[in-house]
Amino acid sequence: MTTHLQAKATLHNGVKMPWFGIGVFKVEEGAELVNAVKTALVHGYRSVDTAAIYGNEEGVGEGIRQGLQEAGLKREDIFVTSKVWNADLGYEETLKAFDMSLEKLGLDYLDLYLIHWPVEGKYIDAWRALETLYRNGRIKAIGVSNFQIHHLKHLMKETDIKPMINQVEYHPRLTQKELQAFCAEQGIQLEAWSPLMQGQLLDHPVLQEIAQKYGKSAAQVILRWDLQNGVITIPKSTKKHRIEENANVFDFELSAEDMKRIDDLNENLRVGPDPDNFDF
Repeated sequence: MTTHLQAKATLHNGVKMPWFGIGVFKVEEGAELVNAVKTALVHGYRSVDTAAIYGNEEGVGEGIRQGLQEAGLKREDIFVTSKVWNADLGYEETLKAFDMSLEKLGLDYLDLYLIHWPVEGKYIDAWRALETLYRNGRIKAIGVSNFQIHHLKHLMKETDIKPMINQVEYHPRLTQKELQAFCAEQGIQLEAWSPLMQGQLLDHPVLQEIAQKYGKSAAQVILRWDLQNGVITIPKSTKKHRIEENANVFDFELSAEDMKRIDDLNENLRVGPDPDNFDF
């Protein structure tokens, strides 16, 4: 059982990644963003997830610098993820995009770099760029986001290094069991984005009932469910009390019966785009 906020999963290349982190999707540049990242690090988070398309890498970098200083941490104590956007997929384009992300973040290396979406005809060349950056020691681990089984099979057939992470939409209404089983079989660690379904699940009666049983919030129950399913999770919040509440999921364990009740909420329902049918 994942027992504390700084517990880590071991990726297939031996790199250790925190099971729990903070995401900053749709958080605009500014004091709120900087404070959220700083607060998370001071509160004990050790993983921060951003992306080029979020347009907030500079603020994330500033939040990291302030958080490291206030918490008395070193760069190597934390795990930073960013992602290359669709418009920058391609070998040379991805190398340039990586340099730009690193510059905006103010970092010397990334712990994890992901291909954000599986754009047909482009993600193979982009992956080869990630392989180059990885071999050159500029990234500790490389992975993908929103890849389905057929995308992963194609990628592994055409390239040398297997992804270490697949970050996908994952929550009780979209459990993606087949994808999770395939990733587990291949040694690819699954990571959840939108674990709380952008807040749409928090009033669900089943989750409310389970939450009451454990003396927790529905959000905490969902995040605990993620962890017990062996899925890394990165809930987004900018509010100090939410950042603290989200991380308070290590002092209880859901029963097998309650895990199944949550699993049974699956409807294959997405709040984000379908990886096989997106246009951006």
